[in-house]
Amino acid sequence: MTSPTAQPEIWFLTGSQELYGAQTLQQVADQSRQLAALLDASPDIAARVTWKPVLTSATAILDTCRQVNSSAPTIGVIAWMHTFSPAKMWIAGLDALGKPLLHLHTQYNVTLPWADLDMDFMNLNQAAHGDREFGYLAARLAVRRRIVAGHVSDPRVTRRIGAWTRAAVGVAEMRSLRLARFGDNMRDVAVTEGDKVEAQLRFGVSVNTYGVNDLVAAVDSVADRDIDELVAQYDDSYRLDPGLRTGGDRHHALRYAARIEAGLRGFLDAGGFRAFTTNFEDLGGLRQLPGLAVQRLMADGYGFGAEGDWKTSVLVRTVKAMSIGAGGGTSFMEDYTYDLTPGDGKILGAHMLEVCPSIAAHVPSCEIHPLSIGGREDPVRLVFDAAPGPGVVLGLCDLGDRFRLVANKVEVVPPDHPLPRLPVARAVWRPAPDLATSAEAWLTAGGPHHTVLSQAVGADELTDLAEMSGTELLYIDANTTASALAREARWNQAYYHLARGF
Repeated sequence: MTSPTAQPEIWFLTGSQELYGAQTLQQVADQSRQLAALLDASPDIAARVTWKPVLTSATAILDTCRQVNSSAPTIGVIAWMHTFSPAKMWIAGLDALGKPLLHLHTQYNVTLPWADLDMDFMNLNQAAHGDREFGYLAARLAVRRRIVAGHVSDPRVTRRIGAWTRAAVGVAEMRSLRLARFGDNMRDVAVTEGDKVEAQLRFGVSVNTYGVNDLVAAVDSVADRDIDELVAQYDDSYRLDPGLRTGGDRHHALRYAARIEAGLRGFLDAGGFRAFTTNFEDLGGLRQLPGLAVQRLMADGYGFGAEGDWKTSVLVRTVKAMSIGAGGGTSFMEDYTYDLTPGDGKILGAHMLEVCPSIAAHVPSCEIHPLSIGGREDPVRLVFDAAPGPGVVLGLCDLGDRFRLVANKVEVVPPDHPLPRLPVARAVWRPAPDLATSAEAWLTAGGPHHTVLSQAVGADELTDLAEMSGTELLYIDANTTASALAREARWNQAYYHLARGF
């Protein structure tokens, strides 16, 4: 599946004023068009950058910002004050703008033409103070924005804009996301609860529950030919357990897993859902807990949360949308158990069945094993180790008065030894700055046990996502101490209480 904004667009807006005259404004237009083209050509930026005519009046600025709001493919704007654009012209437009803003502080030239420098050049290249005028107004209006300074030919600049772009894709995804919950969340669990009304107000996501037997009806109606096609795909894509192959004594279980996948995919697609949850305590007429089906749907970009955890499902889908074309996988995850070796602490992450093969280090094996919970037939699942490399573990919790994102920079590593008796997909990682500090900080923050493991996004993308959505972010990295994070959390509590108002 793809994002509803499969070709997202960013508008490049250039500010100036009529004072300079037609000839200078034509130069402004030509130069800003060239910079927009450089950004559009950058592989770091996962969106089309579209240049718009130079803005020189309050009316034009307001009209353009309203057009941004009504343009479905447009996920945000980049604003640059090429010359001096009196910022009072931007008040109504910035007040109306409902999509993310990046303030690009740049200029047309990289170096100054020292020997030829004259007042004509100075008048044409005034971003050094034109952007300060714009920056003042944005601060005065408390406009959420990302500021990036530097020339657009600098890879550091394009990478930073690229991170902001991916965050804007994530915000656009949440604003149109529909999520189907099959059953409620696991009984007596606190962290998977949450305010779905507030989530729709804050993020835009629509979360609704459907009876499990509505899904069962879709599963039971799947045609045999559709099952045959999926079974053939499994045989081509994975290392099938011999018992699951055609003629094997467990082949019927593989066919039922395929039936679940076809029925679940059809239900989601028919309803326009790009994320979903299941719950092992509420399986209705399903004969297996969905395992293989969930893994394959996640690999195709759907969000998922186990045990009714819709917040993590939203996060999985959002990060997958943000990371299209970035390389690296993203999966539902759970911190399961620790290796507490002094000086080399590691976390083993896994779940009952549902880990996405987009993070796999090798071709997964397709296996069937008993499951001690759920009270159903043995489920089919993909088994693999996660690919090593840098990543981030991210969770979303509801604190009652606000949502909080908690993230930890990690390094995914191979298991110290083979795991022949662990029949689930898994990931092993070293959390920054170390296991003890990471765990103390995570627990202090109230981070959930269900998380998203991603090797496709990092601190910049998550910082921008939090800023754009008005969501608190506590980020644990090599510089974190548990005491400093506790202080930050207390300061944040005061800030978000005051920012929310009474």
